[in-house]
Amino acid sequence: MATDPGLRRLALGTLLAAFDGPSAPDWARALLAEGLAGHTLFGANVTDPGQLTRLTADLRAARPDALIAIDEEGGDVTRLGHRTGSPYPGNAALGAVDDPELTRRVYAAIGSDLATAGINLNLAPTVDVNTAAENPIIGTRSFGADPDLVARHSAAAVTGLQVAGVAACAKHFPGHGATVTDSHLELPTVDVPLDVLRERDLPPFAAAVAAGAQAVMSAHIRVPALTGERPATFSREALSGLLRGEYAFRGAIVTDALEMRGAAAVAGGIPQAAVAALDAGADLLCIGAQVNRELVEAVAAEIAAATGDGRLGLDRLEDAAARAAALAAWSASPRAVTAHDPELGLAAARRALLVEGSVAELASPLVVQFVAGHSIAEGRVPWGLGPHLNGTEVVEVVAASTTLESLAARAGDRPIVLVGRRIHRSPAIRGLIEKLAVERPVGVVEMGWPSSWRPVGVRLFLTTYGASLANGRAAAEALHLA
Repeated sequence: MATDPGLRRLALGTLLAAFDGPSAPDWARALLAEGLAGHTLFGANVTDPGQLTRLTADLRAARPDALIAIDEEGGDVTRLGHRTGSPYPGNAALGAVDDPELTRRVYAAIGSDLATAGINLNLAPTVDVNTAAENPIIGTRSFGADPDLVARHSAAAVTGLQVAGVAACAKHFPGHGATVTDSHLELPTVDVPLDVLRERDLPPFAAAVAAGAQAVMSAHIRVPALTGERPATFSREALSGLLRGEYAFRGAIVTDALEMRGAAAVAGGIPQAAVAALDAGADLLCIGAQVNRELVEAVAAEIAAATGDGRLGLDRLEDAAARAAALAAWSASPRAVTAHDPELGLAAARRALLVEGSVAELASPLVVQFVAGHSIAEGRVPWGLGPHLNGTEVVEVVAASTTLESLAARAGDRPIVLVGRRIHRSPAIRGLIEKLAVERPVGVVEMGWPSSWRPVGVRLFLTTYGASLANGRAAAEALHLA
């Protein structure tokens, strides 16, 4: 059965699609002309500033008010800097400094970079309170573990981004910081009473709303006391009740990627997830990264069909499309893009650096970087001290296959500086560091979410609160290696 053209256009107006590669395929432009709300760009869409500007201009030629979104958090999650690392420290570093004005300036700089590139919706900041130290997906993307600290920096980040005319999208409502599983892979559960949620997880969202955030992103997490058995993205109580009603949010509710298992697997597919999200109160649906025309048409057709069989009210679809259009209109309004200090990110990373001990015995070391995994949100982004070293030897090793003897032989008489992310989580790395520290001067650079673990005998312990290009430079400078 053919889809009603009017319903199809309404449905398309609620969708953020995506495509692969540095140029837009014909279908991506055609759907914009037919009413598609916009596209989300990923690392595969970005090669250099000139190419990105041409790409966004091409998309906007098809629809002048198109929403062009990106995940540019700074720090460990960067699309603009996915080939080199971000020139800005991430939220954990900014939270460690705890200077909201600095956070505002950094986010204003990020907003300026995005506006210059033609991007008008940033799927940031992350405003989750990272209360689970072993959280596999948030970590250094969070400003910290204290709700009040995260709230004041969330407001500053929103303000900074939106000064540049780039819409901020505070995520992941009602809070992904207490999870110990990744919603890309499964449906996490946060099993706490609502009063805990209000005191611990929700203050940053309230602060972001008060600061005028144009969008809030829903999380594919289950909070039984609020959402029952379903994720927040499919929960009327969470989106229409709590966010719209209690927190009086009037902007666009954006979903996290519907292709994630925390959504698609629960609903029975991406088209079904789209209907469930709209019915719960979402307005703009991120389909995901793996998208083609056939998938977009299938989602639009399912939304249209749902308005005919009673699963989705026509008024709800019209309201969602109107809110998405209002976001596009706000984002299309011209604003002055101001220049910013190109050294701002590095200056912020230097302020965040926690230095414990002395560098005095670590001259001319062997730098050993432990290979570390990455989350789906981060992707493969270069990190570490390598790009900043002034000729100092650096070697990458896998902890499980590295021995004390092999490192000692490689280093000879030199001290060793060991670099890693969440080093404390690996018994093999912890044991290796403590043994090395017995026989020679050793320094440690922790570039992941910090812990209280400190190895006995280590001369210097640096905590960067992130692994961005700026964080790496600040650590190399502190070691006198840059």
